[in-house]
Amino acid sequence: MPPEVNAPTIYINGPTGILNAINPLYNYTFHPQPSDTDFPPSVGSSGGTPASSYHSTVRYPNAAGQSQPDRANMQLQANGEALHTLTYQLITQQSQYGPFSNMGFSDERGGHYNSIENMHNGIHMLVGNGGHMSNIPYSSFDPIFWLHHANVDRLFALWQAIYPNATVTPQVNAVGTFTVDPGTTEDINTQLSPFHSDDSGRLWTSATAWSTRTFGYTYPEIVDWDVDSSQLTSNVKARLNSLYDPSGSTTQRVRSTSASNNLQLSPNSVNAQWFANIRVQVSSMTSPFFVHLFLGDPPADAGTWSFAPNLVGSHSVVDTSLLSTANPDIPTTLFGQVPLNHAILVAGNPDLTPGNVVPLLTSQLKWRLQNTDDSPLDIGRVSSLKVHVVGQAVKARATDDEFPEYGQMQVYKEITAGKAGGLGVDDDPD
Repeated sequence: MPPEVNAPTIYINGPTGILNAINPLYNYTFHPQPSDTDFPPSVGSSGGTPASSYHSTVRYPNAAGQSQPDRANMQLQANGEALHTLTYQLITQQSQYGPFSNMGFSDERGGHYNSIENMHNGIHMLVGNGGHMSNIPYSSFDPIFWLHHANVDRLFALWQAIYPNATVTPQVNAVGTFTVDPGTTEDINTQLSPFHSDDSGRLWTSATAWSTRTFGYTYPEIVDWDVDSSQLTSNVKARLNSLYDPSGSTTQRVRSTSASNNLQLSPNSVNAQWFANIRVQVSSMTSPFFVHLFLGDPPADAGTWSFAPNLVGSHSVVDTSLLSTANPDIPTTLFGQVPLNHAILVAGNPDLTPGNVVPLLTSQLKWRLQNTDDSPLDIGRVSSLKVHVVGQAVKARATDDEFPEYGQMQVYKEITAGKAGGLGVDDDPD
């Protein structure tokens, strides 16, 4: 998070000079103080403190209820490379709306457990960590919610420009909302209550809200005028490559000759990618938690897990307090993914072939579960947790407005077999 959202006060150049003002991006103060009716006691923060006890929104609160932006930033920085990789991997590989959009889509994943919701939830949990951002139903009270969701909207718009023929995939909503019954199949024409498109009471749908142009805006990477769809796709691919895969520039790749380039993290600098896939059933969860993955033994102090030197990445399972309305006849499994390449390479293992990676991960890949008050969570309490490792071949892109070519995901059950919460040799990866 930048300093602009972490400082309680800011300096403003006013007509009478410099003013020291309350920073509207730092927090939101409730008027009046929330009650247990507004924020149910089950919606807890760090240490189990009810959210209704806070006069203002907090981020990664300590036992005294004070925000700890420095610790939140340490978590974000520790997961920065993973989030960067997930963004590029998702947009360059996933052309289908269902698995791109949400963690609950179970068909046609083919080993691709990442989704924009997976990354979205990670930011909520890493910033909030027991504060309001990690309690999804109440997170929009925190001003940083709106900055976060503006970027989610931007990533979605980039994906739309690259895959202009993609559309909403019908999917059963097992959880439901205040206006949608659990078990309802939603599609592109489902009304998006309570958002009205006009004064007559008509509601927006995904079909009517599909393009940012409908609302009169775009993003710097998407110059969508005076070009046809094909050219726009090509232009946005080039911009995505320059933003999220700059070290993979075809020009730079030709010029690079030093041995250090063997450790480059770009998909265009390696011949394989490795990921940890994580799935858990909603029915076995009672509160939000992290799945932290490590290369080697985790630190003894659980309070340092989320930014440990050997942390590979953190998977976030968000607040499930509203899922009690879910239809029990519809199994709801959530899918997530953490990239492994950066940890393997930084640890001094430039050889990404299975012959080298499988023995390394079999002996060194470990994971721990953690509550949002930094206390350990017994893996046995999340009986449906399954972690497994997948890998795929990668062929570098030929030009800067193309993407790499990716092979099929291959499952390596031997890496996680015998580990608590790990996929066994006889288990179904899907």
